[in-house]
Amino acid sequence: MNRISILFTALIVSGIAHAADVAAPAPTTPTTPQAWAGKMLDPTQNAAAFKDPAAFQQWSNAMMNPATSMAMMQSGMDPNTALRMLSGMMNPAAMQNYMQFTDPAIAMKWLGAGMDPRFATALLGQGINPNAYLNMMQAPMSPQMMNMGAQMMNPGMYGNWMAAPMNPAAMNTMMAPMNPNMYMNMMGAGMNPNTYGPWGQMMNMPSGQMSGFPIDPAALMKMIQMLPMPVAPQPAK
Repeated sequence: MNRISILFTALIVSGIAHAADVAAPAPTTPTTPQAWAGKMLDPTQNAAAFKDPAAFQQWSNAMMNPATSMAMMQSGMDPNTALRMLSGMMNPAAMQNYMQFTDPAIAMKWLGAGMDPRFATALLGQGINPNAYLNMMQAPMSPQMMNMGAQMMNPGMYGNWMAAPMNPAAMNTMMAPMNPNMYMNMMGAGMNPNTYGPWGQMMNMPSGQMSGFPIDPAALMKMIQMLPMPVAPQPAK
């Protein structure tokens, strides 16, 4: 059993080293408060800000802008936003969005950011920026806030919410749990190695294409099969 533990430990360590060498695709950064609100209210993307310290700095800087919060509140008054969030939660991409936190490279990035004074200085600079507080003090008088407050007196908004259940998009969303393809897609995402980052890729790599990878999973499984198995004690006669 000790040999098995040593082999699995070596596999995990090698996977972490391999994850550090694989470059992750650069995520797109929103440029407007409305784009930030759309990304934060999308279950398939809203965890992107917490997977990378650099992306978290951009997200926190955007949240210091009251226009971003007002854009999110404005989106919350639209019934289509609720439909997009509900359908997004039934999307296999939402599962992949959160399961990617199992990637050890993410933990290593945050560990490095916690020891990097530049990361703490950047967040502190956002917190003591007087322009951010000045914008928040002026937010109640901004036209965007006044327009949003006026929407509360707009009967058309309540009419949209009353008519939302009869919307074909809403009906399709409510019928989605009865579609077996949704569950098959979820099962497919759960069995897709890309959902789990390098943890799944370690056992999915062909043995003939393992350049730079210190341990071959196929060879490792053969070694485990060759280990002597413990024999159950025989009852005394």
